[in-house]
Amino acid sequence: MARPEKTAAVAEIVDSFNDSAGAVLTEYRGLTVKQLQDLRRALGENANYAVVKNTLAKIAATEVGIEGFDDLLTGPTAIAFINGDVVEAAKGLRDFAKANPALVIKGGVLDGKPLDASEIAKLADLESREVLLGKLAGGMLASLSQAVYLLNAPLAQAARLAGALQAKAEQDPSILAGGAGAPAAVAAEDAPAEEAPAAAEATETEATDESADQAAESTDA
Repeated sequence: MARPEKTAAVAEIVDSFNDSAGAVLTEYRGLTVKQLQDLRRALGENANYAVVKNTLAKIAATEVGIEGFDDLLTGPTAIAFINGDVVEAAKGLRDFAKANPALVIKGGVLDGKPLDASEIAKLADLESREVLLGKLAGGMLASLSQAVYLLNAPLAQAARLAGALQAKAEQDPSILAGGAGAPAAVAAEDAPAEEAPAAAEATETEATDESADQAAESTDA
């Protein structure tokens, strides 16, 4: 490969590393052209699967500051540069490798940190971003529903009290004017004991006043 072509190829791999959230190194020895096409379709927008030369990939990895790739860059190598959901891309590679054992996942890098094959497998076992967001949204909605219930409970009680007050006001409008409604007659026997002397005194006074009135009428006659 001529030097300008080599430089351009390295630059392309560097750009792919920089533009992706992660990358998974694979060995594709034994896969047919059709199987590689099927793998690319399976990954969809989540990853760009590219065959690379090991020497150029090593140079590119060094330029972007990725360590631990030298031992992985052996044999026919293709790198899945992950542009979409990292978990979904890992799942796609894992599932394809199960159906096509010729695809070997050797390791990768995520957010600049190297990952071995077992860590890629653990990543594939995680739930997808959409599922996690769905669970998070569900949890938030549940909490929101509880909050709305707690907020609405006092309001509902207030509404019931307002309804009761309205019904009472329709029967006795003086309630809305600040009154307490027509007082109920209190039987003598129901009056408090301490009020009895006052009541007796009031009766005696009324009797005296009535006698004076009668005497005045007699004198006038």
